Amino acid sequence: MKVIKVSCILLVLAGAYACITPPEGFPSIPEISFNTLEYVETNEADSLIVTINFKDQEGDLGLNPRDIDPPFNELIYPRDQNGQLITYRNRPAEAPSFNNRDWIISPLINNVRVNDTIWVQENPDYYNIFIKFFIKRSGQYTEFDWSAPPYFTTFDGRFPRILTDDRGRSIEGQIRYAMLSLGWNSIFRNDTIRLEVQVQDRQLQRSNAITTPDFTLSQVQRSR
Repeated sequence: MKVIKVSCILLVLAGAYACITPPEGFPSIPEISFNTLEYVETNEADSLIVTINFKDQEGDLGLNPRDIDPPFNELIYPRDQNGQLITYRNRPAEAPSFNNRDWIISPLINNVRVNDTIWVQENPDYYNIFIKFFIKRSGQYTEFDWSAPPYFTTFDGRFPRILTDDRGRSIEGQIRYAMLSLGWNSIFRNDTIRLEVQVQDRQLQRSNAITTPDFTLSQVQRSR
């Protein structure tokens, strides 16, 4: 049995540990299950870490930094009926107000610098792990929308390729995904929350969605 360990540092930290074997009955669509949750405070950004188990028949999990060509491009540039990029001063009624997520200043598009403020949309297929947050109050769960004001962000992200080549092989293992923020305590305090997690392979097949147990930050906190 060969063991591979890889890691990546981006907006988040992700680590994948895979055992490559040829078991029967592995799913073609990735299959995941919950493993653990941890919250770690540091002198800088704090980490909320979810670890999941995975199985996949083809082993086509993970994206490297060079995987940015379609369908893994980061941004989509909406265009008007004449095929022109949409600028902030000529934005349609349905366009959002200015924020650092929906608008980009002087982007480089097809190797050409566009000296204007351009409407952009995130391509969900740029990511391969998807995280939703839910707050529990009075027995009811409400999704916490990171894309809304004042945050305009996401905790969806990427973990790196688990196999270094494109030969199809069944794999299973764990993905440890750490989300970094300076504001976990200020946002959630003593709230009861839970996460919903999915992953996606390079064929754009999404796994089942798994839900973590309810937790507060103090319940899953560990020492550094």
